[in-house]
Amino acid sequence: MLWTRWLVLLLWWGATSAEQQAEEKEGQRAEVRADPRRQRSPPPVEPLDFGFVPAAVYDTHAYYEPGTIGILFHMVHAFLYMVQPNSFPKDLIVSIIQQNMGGIKVEEWRKPHSDCALMNHLVPLQWIHYESGFLICAVFGVVFVVLTPIIATCFCMCRCCDNCGGEMHQRQRKNADCHRGFFTASLIATTIFIILGVLVAYAANHNISTQIKSTRRLINTNMRDLKTFANNTPVQIDYLTAQYTTAKNKVLSDLDNIGPLLGARIHSHLEKEVVPALDGALRMAGAMRETKEALENVSSALEILQEGTGKLQASLAGERSSLSNTLSDPACTNGAVSPTCNTIRSTLPQLGTNADFSKLPNVNEALTNINTVLKIDLSNIVQKGYASFNDTPAMVKEQTRNIVTGVKSMLDKIGNEINGFSKMFPVESSLANFTIFLNERHKFIESFYPQVDQMDFYRWIACVAVLCTVVLILAFNMLGLLCGTCGYDKQATPTTRGCLSNTGGNLLMAGVGFSFIFAWVLMGLVTTLFVVGGNVEKLICEPLANRQLFKIIDTPFLVHPEKRNFLPGMLFQNPNIDLTLGSMYRECYENNGLYHALQLENIFNINSFLNRTVYNKDLAKVLEGVQVDLRDIMLLDQAGRDNLMNFANSGVGEIDYPVYLAEVNKGVTIVDLLSFCSDLEDQADQLPRGALENALKGHASRIRSIHREQVVPMEQAMVRFTLSQGIKLLQKMSNDLPMKVTNILSAIDAAEYLITQNASHVVKQETKAFVHSLVGYFKQYTDWVKNSLSAEVAQCKPISNMVDSMEIVGCSFIIDSVNTFWMGLGACCILLIPSIVFSVKLAKYYRRMDTEDVFEDGQENWN
Repeated sequence: MLWTRWLVLLLWWGATSAEQQAEEKEGQRAEVRADPRRQRSPPPVEPLDFGFVPAAVYDTHAYYEPGTIGILFHMVHAFLYMVQPNSFPKDLIVSIIQQNMGGIKVEEWRKPHSDCALMNHLVPLQWIHYESGFLICAVFGVVFVVLTPIIATCFCMCRCCDNCGGEMHQRQRKNADCHRGFFTASLIATTIFIILGVLVAYAANHNISTQIKSTRRLINTNMRDLKTFANNTPVQIDYLTAQYTTAKNKVLSDLDNIGPLLGARIHSHLEKEVVPALDGALRMAGAMRETKEALENVSSALEILQEGTGKLQASLAGERSSLSNTLSDPACTNGAVSPTCNTIRSTLPQLGTNADFSKLPNVNEALTNINTVLKIDLSNIVQKGYASFNDTPAMVKEQTRNIVTGVKSMLDKIGNEINGFSKMFPVESSLANFTIFLNERHKFIESFYPQVDQMDFYRWIACVAVLCTVVLILAFNMLGLLCGTCGYDKQATPTTRGCLSNTGGNLLMAGVGFSFIFAWVLMGLVTTLFVVGGNVEKLICEPLANRQLFKIIDTPFLVHPEKRNFLPGMLFQNPNIDLTLGSMYRECYENNGLYHALQLENIFNINSFLNRTVYNKDLAKVLEGVQVDLRDIMLLDQAGRDNLMNFANSGVGEIDYPVYLAEVNKGVTIVDLLSFCSDLEDQADQLPRGALENALKGHASRIRSIHREQVVPMEQAMVRFTLSQGIKLLQKMSNDLPMKVTNILSAIDAAEYLITQNASHVVKQETKAFVHSLVGYFKQYTDWVKNSLSAEVAQCKPISNMVDSMEIVGCSFIIDSVNTFWMGLGACCILLIPSIVFSVKLAKYYRRMDTEDVFEDGQENWN
């Protein structure tokens, strides 16, 4: 039993830890209920790949298909069901075992003595009722065995007295041919059925020898499977132990990256408030640069426009005066020319400037203030705020450096403890001894193979000899039928029958004699095999096939009134464990692990060990002590704040933008000078050719020159410096500028307050989520160990295969064949009775008589 206990011990180290994790989950739920802010669910834990436990491949296929002989097996089962249709007497057997082994519960002992006595009397009656079918058949067999020799003796004595067909005289009958034909056909049919019975019995006998050879294959495969089980289990245990490194390395990897992981989570949680505030400040820095560019463009354009406006006014005034002088020429007084000159004279006021840029105030003061503001690089200051905030992962890593180092050392210690604990038990040496034991047992079993073969040969010979007695009777019957039928002559009288016919009759009577000699012996053998084989089939094989037998063994308090379960009491000396043989067989049949099948967690519960190692309180305390201080983060220093306020007070908002837009939207001149020139030339063409026409065209040419040299540059300056867009941009930017700056500073203040004052909640929440992910890796490992122990480690299929193999060998190979043998032989014994009757009757028609009936008229009929 030592090796079996080591086999049980080798798996107890791998149980999983569930109690502590359940307490942690309950604590988390309580915290969530206490603080609504903790409703944020933790991120999912990354699944770990522990690979596949090295699987054991078992060779035994505990399945038997009998083939054609299975039809005979079904016939035997049907016959036994008719003999014994009662259900399996589980309660009766349990009561018998309890009475004989003292397994009656204490409550039963307290019952009155009369009740116990009554129960003791009822048990035999119940057993007789259950065995009634077998008893009736056995009584019939015993009666047959007893009466057959007596009847044979009486029959012989009767024939010696010339009775019972012993008189060598045959009386004349008109239907003698019909009688002879009936007896011949009946004997032939009986003989055929006896032959079938002999063949059935011989097939069963041969099947036993054939299947005994197959038993070696089952023994060899079961032994190989047990060796595979013993050799593969240490490898599987080492694999489970080694896979702790997978969880450990993942935890170490996350701890090494605690900055990007935990810090990134904190950063992600805070950036919803921080980043928009910094983005607003950064956008304001861009607005400063855009304001400077717009002011510079406005200032440059205003300078060009003011200078150009003065020159243009002087040029247009001079040209207007010159054109007026030209129109004062006497030629314009001519009646035909006068209307044209008057028309031209009426357009002279249009030669003037429209926009007066000289009265627009300059923006130099605001530009100077903006340049002063831009001497401080606000963008760089904001970028420093970004960098300070984005440095959260590095800050977290730096502040948790000592904790990470401590956790790493604790994980190394845990790994050493697990490896050390798995080496505490001499698993490999125990399994090696178990393998040696299996080899020795296998050799010991193989040493009996020659004896088994020899015993099976003797058994085969004995069964064949028994069948030969029936074959001898069949030989006499068939030879008697053959000789009698062939030698029979219808014309011969009973006293003149031929030698062949007489020999046939004698052979039939010899068969009758041997039938009387062997029938009772054969029936005794059949009865014995029937009682033994039938009860074994009904009480062992059938309950074993439908697992009713396990229910008997698993009956509580079967062997002792204080021992509830038999199997755990035998294995673990603890009968109160809810472990049954049926449950163990089911688990092994499904090829689950031995740890789960034997419920070793009730004996070797290592939850406390895993609680102390894989995720113990010290490790939890260290991880829960993670503290992160973010008060060193500065989003915007005082220089940046002053810079924003100076920008708000730069005077950009004091510029009179509507006046600028009003002048800019006006044209440079009152009328388009090019159109004016074209109209002037058209009107000049209407005048007679002469000095006046040439003078007007000269004025048009000069006006075009003024437009080209003065108006066009001014328009180009307005376009180049995007004066209108710049003014609109400045107007938009300066609108509520102090309020915008105040809002930006308020947002930054709120973000800094969140970081310095309220970040502890965020840090605790994200730290808890980070620790949850680390714990999740250990939980994955323990869950994987649990599932592996339940389904993959030390798969106990060989145990159920051994039970199934014993069922196949004992029931399918042997008992079914034995039952089929007695069924065939019993049919032969029963059929010998009509065979005797028909042989005696038919021999009268074949044997030569001593006397015969004589009629005076000379007519005879012996047919």
